[in-house]
Amino acid sequence: MLCKALRLLGIFTLVATTFSCSPEDNSNETEERLPIVTVYEYSPIELETMTIINNYRLSIGLNALEKINHVSYKSEEHDIYMIENNVVNHDAFVERSNNIIKALGAIKVSENIAYNYNSALGAFDAWMKSPHHRENIEGDFTHFGIAIKENPINGRKYYTNIFVKM
Repeated sequence: MLCKALRLLGIFTLVATTFSCSPEDNSNETEERLPIVTVYEYSPIELETMTIINNYRLSIGLNALEKINHVSYKSEEHDIYMIENNVVNHDAFVERSNNIIKALGAIKVSENIAYNYNSALGAFDAWMKSPHHRENIEGDFTHFGIAIKENPINGRKYYTNIFVKM
């Protein structure tokens, strides 16, 4: 009789632990990341603009920002959108920002745009005269990306500069 009771207790214990009602632990699953663009061909004016921004940041005691090709690619997408739609705006910034957050694990994202400046210094000077754009340039960021594309119809340049904190 004692053997039967022990066997039943063993079977009950096995069944209870196998079919537990406790929630499933998914802590080993990782959040799926979006694809990251790793190659971006920078033009001389894009590199010059990045250098001007970093030189300014260093001159006021801030860290230089590191470029991220994926961020420059997202900037380029926005330039193309603005050229194709003949607009200058921040349309779809939330989508760009969310992509950068999900793809790269960014903490914070911000954006400057400019239009119809023929030089890197001209765009930079305009950004510095705007409190919001200046705030982004002087902000608590670690990385950035930039794209400057020319409208083939009228030759005007579109600038998108995205700032990221990792």
